[in-house]
Amino acid sequence: MREIKLINGIKTGIKQNKNTPRTALCLNFSIVNGEITPGEYLLMNRLLMKGTQKYSSEELSAILDENAIELCTEMKYDYLRFRFVSLNEDFEFALSILSDIILNSTFEEFEKERVKLKGELLAELDSAKVKVADLFTKTIYKDHFYGHSYTTVLESVDKVTPEGVKEAYSNILNNSFKVLTLVGDIDYERAEELLNRYIGIVPESKDVTSLIPAPAPVSHEYAELIKEDAQQAQIIQGWHAASLDSEDYPKLMLLNVILGASGLSSRLFLELREKKGLAYTVRTSYEFHAKASVFSIYIGTEPSNIQTSIGGFKEEIDKIKNIPVSEEELRNAKNNIIGKQQFITETNSQQANLMAHYAVCGKPFEYQSAVIDAIHRVTSEELKDCANRYFTDKFVLAVLKP
Repeated sequence: MREIKLINGIKTGIKQNKNTPRTALCLNFSIVNGEITPGEYLLMNRLLMKGTQKYSSEELSAILDENAIELCTEMKYDYLRFRFVSLNEDFEFALSILSDIILNSTFEEFEKERVKLKGELLAELDSAKVKVADLFTKTIYKDHFYGHSYTTVLESVDKVTPEGVKEAYSNILNNSFKVLTLVGDIDYERAEELLNRYIGIVPESKDVTSLIPAPAPVSHEYAELIKEDAQQAQIIQGWHAASLDSEDYPKLMLLNVILGASGLSSRLFLELREKKGLAYTVRTSYEFHAKASVFSIYIGTEPSNIQTSIGGFKEEIDKIKNIPVSEEELRNAKNNIIGKQQFITETNSQQANLMAHYAVCGKPFEYQSAVIDAIHRVTSEELKDCANRYFTDKFVLAVLKP
């Protein structure tokens, strides 16, 4: 891999994968401030693909389809992502389209996209599982940008204005740390020349840091939602946890796999589903953002089993806090994560996305190897200590029931 800086200071990693037919590019702009009105960033992201000064929305869609270019924008809490995958011979053309979208989007079809967004969010919220996740998110991130859940957006999106969306994008475009990754069967010199020609004209990358505050700590908090037609109870219990910068990051990844993210072999699945028959699905999740992370447990169960399920959560958490994980279980968890890491970087697109994600978070492009090394070094005693640091009585419990 070769690391360079474009003429506008954008940190760029170029990885040459010989004999691959498609080239992948990922360009991330960091988010310095949270949105003013919930829904502003979601609408901005949708409108970026709805036409430029050169192409209408229909023309842009047709051009991408005709040339088999997969180009999209994605709004994350900590960065705005532009990415595309194209045939090698169409790379320069795809790059020119991307440059046009970044610099010349018209943000037309505002009202149409607002109506579509509201409809899509309402459709998503028909799901009981989505509803309880929504309740959990806005509770554990109360009064914070990260807590702008579907229902929060629906309550505020009518207040979003076209001018507000354009100003939000201008702020991100002109005041962000930018990173770019390119992966494919490419010539380094030719790639650098084209990137400077089409992306070097984007406003310069700036050495800025996020002004998004850290979320307030949680105390023991219970949130309940009644859904009269629900067939099951939905439960999520979660804690604030460490993020990417912490030495606990690989340990939390391992705890996630051991407790519930490895499917049939995870502890919660074996104990709560197989042995006690409490649910068809029970899983854990470890999701991190720049200023906070959440470790959570989810189960869908019969309403009569709510307290039994919550007790099952506590039982498994207490075990991992007090009884060291066996060397065999720890080894299996490490192999599980490392195998998944290899699986999620099979394609050029996956590699570009992961490298850019680490880089916009302030890590080296190839930080994945450092994460894997850290996972190898974790001991059973360190896992127990980590569990005791985060699995405290300061958690959010969200329950949806009929």
